[in-house]
Amino acid sequence: MRNPLIAEELATTFRHFDEKRYRLFVWCIMPNHIHVVVRLFPGHSLADTIHSWKSFSAKQANRVLGTHGAFWQREYYDHLIRSEEEFEHAVRYVAENPAKANLKHWKWVWVRGRDARATAAEDGGATKALGA
Repeated sequence: MRNPLIAEELATTFRHFDEKRYRLFVWCIMPNHIHVVVRLFPGHSLADTIHSWKSFSAKQANRVLGTHGAFWQREYYDHLIRSEEEFEHAVRYVAENPAKANLKHWKWVWVRGRDARATAAEDGGATKALGA
């Protein structure tokens, strides 16, 4: 994901269903992994969302690289966010990840505007922190 074309494809993939299937709060595309804090809307599962992201972005990455086959690791880490404090910690952690890795002027990080705290507590879905 060091390749800017692949990172852009992944960013586009995240944005595609934002506010349709889920609400993105923050994401970061690192050179060899990603972090996302997302709140799924009712009727959409974490497994299906992750599968969609991985499937589409893997096809695009393989196209860019001229390769085929597996692009992502099979497993991923997820964490259910249960409180405002955990939410704030997760958002900070993801947003600050490039700086902690000494990536200067890293452009592959996005944080939702000021409405993130208020909308995270709405009924109807769980907020998740993900790493792949």
